[in-house]
Amino acid sequence: MISGFDHLAVTCTDVDASIAFYEQVLGARLLHAEHWRAGSMPVALMNVGAQNLSLHRAASPVRPHATSPTPGAVDLCLRWEGTIDAAIAHLGAHGVEVIEGPVARRSSDDRPATSVYFRDPDGNLLEFLAVDP
Repeated sequence: MISGFDHLAVTCTDVDASIAFYEQVLGARLLHAEHWRAGSMPVALMNVGAQNLSLHRAASPVRPHATSPTPGAVDLCLRWEGTIDAAIAHLGAHGVEVIEGPVARRSSDDRPATSVYFRDPDGNLLEFLAVDP
């Protein structure tokens, strides 16, 4: 029985740039940093809320991997706890351009919500979704 997602693997051109982006913009936390920095861990593992992101180097993907691991191919929606205006202000404070939104959407649990879209350093599409009060 499936209880949810454990992690998402993201293929990166520059893993360190992606680590900095996800730390600064998403508040992610690098796990096992000493092992990643020492080269004894083949991926950078980051915690975002209750899930993890596994950042993989495009030049040397870890096996097994997707058939065609490509930077910029991920579309990731993250629930934003707060107003969409606060999400937009947060992105602006980090110099991240909103490429679309705010737009009305439905959440995965079918509640009215509002989204804004932006990109990470590799061009992956990211979305902050704020469930309407």
